[in-house]
Amino acid sequence: MKQGISKKSYLAFAITAAIASQSVNAQDANAEQEADAGLERIEVTARKSVESLQEVPVAVTSISADELSERGIEVITEVQQFSPNTTLQRSRGTNSTITAFIRGVGQQDPLWGYEAGVGIYIDDVYMARPQGAVLDLLDVERVEVLRGPQGTLYGKNTIGGAIKYVTKEMSGDTEFKIQGTVGDYSQTDLKVTGQLPIIEDQLYFGFGVASLERDGFGEFLESDLPGQDKENYNKDVMAYRATLEYRPTDELFFRLNYDKTEDDSNAKGGYRLLPSILTDAPVPDSVYDSYTSLPTWNEVELEGISFTARWDISDYTSLKYVASSRESYSPTNIDFDNTPLRIFDVPAIYDDEQTSHELQLNNYGDNYKFVSGLYYYDGESCGQFEAILEVLGNALGAPGLTREVSGCNNSKSTAVYAQLSYDFTDKWSVTAGARYTKDEKDAYVNNGLIFDTVYPESGWIPGYVRPEGDLVPEVLNDDEEWSKFTPRLGVEYQANDDLMFFASFAQGFKSGTFNPRATTAEPAADPEEVDSFEIGMKSEWLDNRLRANVTLFALDHKDRQYISVLPGETAADLNQRLGNIGESDATGVEIEMTYLATDNLLLSAAIGTIDSEFKEVIDYDENGEPFDKSDSFTISNTPDYTFNLGADYTVESSYGDFVFNASYYYRDDYVLFEEDSLLTQDGYGLLNLGINWYGVDGNWSAGLHAKNVTDEEYMIGGYQFVAPQDDGSYLPGLGGDNTLIGYFGDPRTISFTVTYQF
Repeated sequence: MKQGISKKSYLAFAITAAIASQSVNAQDANAEQEADAGLERIEVTARKSVESLQEVPVAVTSISADELSERGIEVITEVQQFSPNTTLQRSRGTNSTITAFIRGVGQQDPLWGYEAGVGIYIDDVYMARPQGAVLDLLDVERVEVLRGPQGTLYGKNTIGGAIKYVTKEMSGDTEFKIQGTVGDYSQTDLKVTGQLPIIEDQLYFGFGVASLERDGFGEFLESDLPGQDKENYNKDVMAYRATLEYRPTDELFFRLNYDKTEDDSNAKGGYRLLPSILTDAPVPDSVYDSYTSLPTWNEVELEGISFTARWDISDYTSLKYVASSRESYSPTNIDFDNTPLRIFDVPAIYDDEQTSHELQLNNYGDNYKFVSGLYYYDGESCGQFEAILEVLGNALGAPGLTREVSGCNNSKSTAVYAQLSYDFTDKWSVTAGARYTKDEKDAYVNNGLIFDTVYPESGWIPGYVRPEGDLVPEVLNDDEEWSKFTPRLGVEYQANDDLMFFASFAQGFKSGTFNPRATTAEPAADPEEVDSFEIGMKSEWLDNRLRANVTLFALDHKDRQYISVLPGETAADLNQRLGNIGESDATGVEIEMTYLATDNLLLSAAIGTIDSEFKEVIDYDENGEPFDKSDSFTISNTPDYTFNLGADYTVESSYGDFVFNASYYYRDDYVLFEEDSLLTQDGYGLLNLGINWYGVDGNWSAGLHAKNVTDEEYMIGGYQFVAPQDDGSYLPGLGGDNTLIGYFGDPRTISFTVTYQF
């Protein structure tokens, strides 16, 4: 740990604990009162069993369905505002691909083959690919954000943490809910959910349908393709869920779930931050406007089915089995240069399938909790992209120029895990767990130049017919195996019923992989590893009216996988080598507080600070000599601090309850790329306001929500293919143009929602 942040972190922890300790000493000796007199108990499944948030020695944020609704949260990326040191953004070029970082650990490049740094889970099913992972919230019970490596219970690719999307189990009653939303930019959303018993007290059917539409925040100003939909940053999503639950006895539970999402939102055009030197199209006036020479259509199709069986063998032992199958298909158009010319266009196809099986055995005693399981995963991640450099090809005397890359990174993973929490006394307990994982991966890559303008499929643009056969050679075909042991050790001290301290060590790893852009038969990159240390406090004070949870952490991120760009013979070369070249560390503090100031006023705060940096980045010069270039590297998508301050005030009346809420979320400045980033977003704040009404009969409710009230402009992604010069000018990059592009978060939006349920 760095000396400065270490002192600050422990000082903050000590001050918080001291203030809280004085508060608890001032409390009445009769602190035992009904739970509804204070803050609501929050239950989570962070350790794969149902526990109180205050009993779990893990840094976890849980946001319930009611909280999501009252704040008008529509997609999972908005959850980042309520979890310290968390980044959840829509990726560049699409509306539904996620970029996820927690504590400076994540994965920015969504290309097939690259593994996630933050795991996304839907009802305990791992979602392997970022495409389509910007989930719209439909029939959700809560969202949990687990910070820090979760390698013991959740396995690989959770070295930053995990996001858990938990849907509701059925109540057994007939229920129906219809919700409609209208807003600016012609937003029109309709959600219909419900459930009904087929066999009373045994068999239930549930369903959910959502139609989500909105015009674009901007438009494509010019395109050389006729008949294009020119909406930019628009939304056109259909989502479906169907669930069958069967409870033949009190001890048995079965659930079959199907979901499908069709996202036909347009491809997202970026904003040129520099004028083009190859076209006279000016820099647009709005950051949401763009140019393109590609089709504006885009598709994301997701489909999944899962089966859950749970057997409560006794009051202390349960057996659970979860099986799933998911697939996604996404043809997409990303115009890197964002001009009406084919300077650097990248049409692509992502095609993924996965199956998984998990068998979990839990056992509880008077002084212990035991969780164990077996896990199997089989995934195929394939794709193809064309880097179309037609203008450069014309300059070379060819009808066009395209670098085509295609291939697959397929993986199989098996794991066994166990974790035991044991209470030595009423106050002291320990947690010990471990997971053994065996990974197998095979991959092939086709990569080569075509002196023509080529698209992935016939009909990609009107009248286009793709030549038959393989157009580029196979450059890599290999397989590799890895095995990893990831432990977790912790100790907890329960000072009293309302105060717990904990310390833990956890380890996680991100899977090794082959370079999906390989130009030669290069070896696979080995797995990344993260070692994490935490000291924390979970506490409730003032007769359960104040909840204060604090975590101090330090992590060491080793064997970081990174792409090095190698010089080529021509400007059309995309020579890139993937290797384990980096090591970084981070230390920080996370504070989450909720205070029920009065029976009607609830105050909240979520604060995160982090000090992170690369310690070593080893590369090789043209003579093969190693050198350290860590001075030019910065941890991306990771502000030094974030905070959210919120207030909810309830007014009771004969017409129903009115809940007024306000929050202010601030992110300090951050860079978007690790190496020599030219894209830095200055610190910014988002002010969100809401008014919610709940009818006296419990059937009707309504909400008016204003987000980003001050209309802040902030970058969430981009591309940089230029070389800065000492005089402030730029040398053009790949394609021969000044390609420096930004993608931006949502502007100010206002929406009104009405809900009827019974």
